[in-house]
Amino acid sequence: MCDTEECEQVNPEPFHRLVVLPQPHSVYIGEVLPQKAPPASRPGELGVLLRFRGLGTSALGTLLVIATAGAATQSADKSDSNGYVGNEACAKCHASIYESYKNTAMARASGPAADNLIAGDFSHPASGVNYRIYSDASKVWLSFDRPGDASVHGKRELLYYIGQGRRGRTYLFSVDGFVFESPVNWYSDRHMWDMAPAYGSAREIPMTLPALTSCLDCHVSGIQPPLNGTENRYKMPVFVYAGVSCERCHGPGAGHVNGGPIVNPAKIAPDRRDQVCMQCHLEGNAAIERAGKHLYEYRPGDDLSDYIRYYLLLDSRSPNLRAASQFEALAPSTCKKKSGDAMSCTSCHDPHRSVAAEETVLFYRAKCLACHGAELGTKHHADQPDCAHCHMPAALSSDVAHTEVTDHRIPRRPTTGPKLENSGPPTSPQLVTFPYSKDAERDVRDLALAWQSIVDSGMTVEQSQAQKLLRQAAVQFPNDPAVLSALAYAEQKQGANDRARELYRKALALDPNLIDAATNLGVLEAQSGHLGEAVKLWQGAFQRAPGRSSIGMNLARAFCATGQTNDARNYTLRVLQFNPDLTAAKKLLSGLNADPPKCAP
Repeated sequence: MCDTEECEQVNPEPFHRLVVLPQPHSVYIGEVLPQKAPPASRPGELGVLLRFRGLGTSALGTLLVIATAGAATQSADKSDSNGYVGNEACAKCHASIYESYKNTAMARASGPAADNLIAGDFSHPASGVNYRIYSDASKVWLSFDRPGDASVHGKRELLYYIGQGRRGRTYLFSVDGFVFESPVNWYSDRHMWDMAPAYGSAREIPMTLPALTSCLDCHVSGIQPPLNGTENRYKMPVFVYAGVSCERCHGPGAGHVNGGPIVNPAKIAPDRRDQVCMQCHLEGNAAIERAGKHLYEYRPGDDLSDYIRYYLLLDSRSPNLRAASQFEALAPSTCKKKSGDAMSCTSCHDPHRSVAAEETVLFYRAKCLACHGAELGTKHHADQPDCAHCHMPAALSSDVAHTEVTDHRIPRRPTTGPKLENSGPPTSPQLVTFPYSKDAERDVRDLALAWQSIVDSGMTVEQSQAQKLLRQAAVQFPNDPAVLSALAYAEQKQGANDRARELYRKALALDPNLIDAATNLGVLEAQSGHLGEAVKLWQGAFQRAPGRSSIGMNLARAFCATGQTNDARNYTLRVLQFNPDLTAAKKLLSGLNADPPKCAP
């Protein structure tokens, strides 16, 4: 069983992309925890060391068969049934806009991997792995190899690229229909290949970075929702239209091509106008999907807050600029405060065309002088026409390596400017909704999930605040599986296992597809001696998420401990199919292949 000497927590990784918390994070059971683990694929993973002793085969009871990635039922209608027609349909009447827009960064934000391929080689010193991105026989490949380690040698076919290449680019590959991000990215500002964000010091190849809708949604159009019960298994193709299509800003066009109306963001209410851009250019510290809703279901003209709520963490530290959060930076700027609703993204940006490099300075100078007046241009540093150089300087992104972002706070002087928050330094951290609304302020459900998200990102000192709000939310929303799962996870970390077990069971009764809840409940069942129940829970979770190596390792160790070494070997091989450089799995496989087989090397 698990006692105080055999349990420890793994420090959670920092967030590096949009955070949407549908449920809490998985508990890991392992025979041996590595001395220094690379960042987990999900923040806030709780590490627990559990040894199985004296268990016979009968302890497992009736077991399920080895899980495989079988077909699942798609949870949403096909994209074309939603009224989307694609950019080419728009070109028939809007030819000039179509021609200029297709060369913009948004239009080229994703596509087939072979389009504009950025080929190259990269050696990662920390892990000793050599990577290569190349094309061969009309296909694009990522190969990986660690000299002297025969177990780390292979390749993945790259299917899509994400990122038009101005800032950077990553690629997607599929294993058994489950889609993952490449472990290496191209960083355009530095003109170099490097590891994916947060994995620069990883000792193992991060091959199981799930391609989640929260990331894909802002780079593709007509995204296929994950197949029922999974987080990253999609019906192919993953998306219907490459890049950010016209309809991502104007809404479905099927009715319009037949003479009906279509959304023009410039002609709708200012808050709805701004939300069209906000869906991808506001990140915040936490982003919580509303109950029963998903961000990818948002349509221009809808109220974005019906789908997702964003939260900013206000504290005394200097604010940092994130790669995709221009909205929160612009809001406290003097320009926005004085202009109010009259100022929007399109006051300075033309979404239908890219400005040529040689035109950039004069183009944006004209935008500034349109408000500040031509007279200012003749008096205020007339010899320096580049307004943005001083008032919107580039700075390193706080969340994406090797990447610079433009400072949308528009400081009066390059070294100063308004903080991202509007108030003075608070005495303790505060989590506030952005944009502010009374409804959001009163919503304890989303605020509780946001605080738990912040705690899981590393601010563990706020666990009591998160737990207090989650308990309030569970009273108000007793049938909300996300709330119940998050509270169960918080209780489990505090050692209140009976309460956690009760909450997990209730959450799973409401939504049997909760991967983390099933995994964590399995841990509690195993710790209580109910290994058969634990195995059933883990098998279902691992079938829906075979990229979650910790679940597969739980199963492999459970079977090995009961003498079922063939099943243990099969699960270990399944783990290595997705995560070929996982040291714990390689060591376990070595032990299982010994004569006689053993559960530890």
